Amino acid sequence: MAVKPRFRKDAVAADEKHPVDETLPPLKMFTTGLQHVAAMYAGVVAPPMIIGPAVGLDAKETAFLMGASLFTAGIATLLQTLGFWKIGAKLPFVNGVSFAGVTPMIAIGKGQGDDALPIIFGAVIVAGVIGFVLAPYFCKLVRFFPPVVTGTVITLIGVSLLPVAFNWSQGGNAKAPDYGSMTNIGMAALTLVIVLALRKLLRGFLRQIAILLGLVAGTLIAIPVGITNFDAIKSAEVVGFPTPFHFGAPQFEIAAIISMCIVMLVCMTESTADMLALGKIVGRPADEKVIEGGLRADTLGSAISPLFNGFMASAFAQNVGLVAMTKVRSRYVVATGGGILILLGLCPVAASVIALVPLPVLGGAGIVLFGTVAASGIQTLATAALEKGENTLIVAASVGVGLIPIAAPGFYHAFPEDMLVVLDSGISTGCVVAIALNLAFNHFGKQESSDEDEGSAGGGEITKPEIPDQIPATTH
Repeated sequence: MAVKPRFRKDAVAADEKHPVDETLPPLKMFTTGLQHVAAMYAGVVAPPMIIGPAVGLDAKETAFLMGASLFTAGIATLLQTLGFWKIGAKLPFVNGVSFAGVTPMIAIGKGQGDDALPIIFGAVIVAGVIGFVLAPYFCKLVRFFPPVVTGTVITLIGVSLLPVAFNWSQGGNAKAPDYGSMTNIGMAALTLVIVLALRKLLRGFLRQIAILLGLVAGTLIAIPVGITNFDAIKSAEVVGFPTPFHFGAPQFEIAAIISMCIVMLVCMTESTADMLALGKIVGRPADEKVIEGGLRADTLGSAISPLFNGFMASAFAQNVGLVAMTKVRSRYVVATGGGILILLGLCPVAASVIALVPLPVLGGAGIVLFGTVAASGIQTLATAALEKGENTLIVAASVGVGLIPIAAPGFYHAFPEDMLVVLDSGISTGCVVAIALNLAFNHFGKQESSDEDEGSAGGGEITKPEIPDQIPATTH
């Protein structure tokens, strides 16, 4: 009697599509795509909500900036999931505005007036083009960006953004008479408690959008308190297009470009880590070719985004966790989410609704949002074998240097103004120090060591913990 061949349970027959390439029924495709949008929505609109007021935009223009970010995040996601030529990882991979660039972009725009956004956009375009050219080579340099480097940088991103949440919690405008009032801080505290309670009590999809639900609840409570501003939504149109170069033609300044190129390296490193993790989750390991295509999509999306008033695009880690939790591995589901993002970007009213959220409410949620980014970095550092070699020293020095602009804002006041664009960003300086020290201690002039030490000290492949269910946040 013939014996039937045995296959692994998760094997895919040669004549069947891999789950990554499957299409689902339209309704399921839409609802699961919408779930991805809900999980990353707060992460997409948060950076423009920070950058807009920081460069002097009013509520209406900030809402426009948020709509543009949604639109460009959708374009970047389609590039990543559907792809063409050698562009795109073709995995269920969501792209959005990177948190890594927020602090450096605020530093770039400081004191620039109406030129702030054109200078930022010009720097992002150049960084995106350079990143696109470097993508095939960057894949081969992954070993120089082990967890001791990436974990340090991600931690600094979260810590650098926390002061923004604290400022929001007080009202956002230090010159306002109610800045730091008990009402503002009380609303921030209440929102924080609501988010934490929802995170504890809810399950499944609702748990994934706990921050979004917390923002809604906080905003509704804030209406009778009298701190909700309806100006942006009153003047918003139902349909609109993010006019190219709405804030002016891009300008190219060398110091700003250098700063954003550093941010681009951080984003490429983070995206590589996400692709490695996602490849394992969906059963299609991310090899060098996949990573190269994914990085090309990231960098091309970043170069295109400023044309439509968007910022640097990068991977969204929370959506990797969502794929792991739902077991829905189709890249077309995420592509549907990208289409939804584009439609939201074409509807200014949708972006304006987010502008209704009072800053104290946003500050309460921001403490969790940005704190989760820092916690993600700490989690990455937990895999960095800090007990080996000089890894603890690398982290200590990098975090110490990275915290200087936060703890002592005027520390570099005597330095040339062009250098301040980089030095005033703790993320950029911390990243440079981490890379340099990792090279010095773990690569250049390294003495012969065992294979175990070699892998754990800093030269190993980037790995990223697989978190099936985490609060929406990203360095992205």
